[in-house]
Amino acid sequence: MSLVTVKNKFQVVIPHQVRKEIGVTVGDIFEAKVERGRITLTPKSVVDRAIAEGLEDVRKGRVRGPFKSADEMIDSLKGRKGRTARKAS
Repeated sequence: MSLVTVKNKFQVVIPHQVRKEIGVTVGDIFEAKVERGRITLTPKSVVDRAIAEGLEDVRKGRVRGPFKSADEMIDSLKGRKGRTARKAS
């Protein structure tokens, strides 16, 4: 068990062995919570808002595709349905 000290500005240093064990690197983000009188730090990843909205669309089935070609995808985006693929010249 490693002991840590609360420093000025209420900072604590995560001991090397603990950092190594869970793979903490500089810049990582943690969620801090109090659970049953204990402080827990849970690693979190920050997701760009646009990516989060896209993932929510996928979860709710608001997606189109898969498409057989780029032209088919563009037709779908423009609201055209049932159009056959363009023939190569």
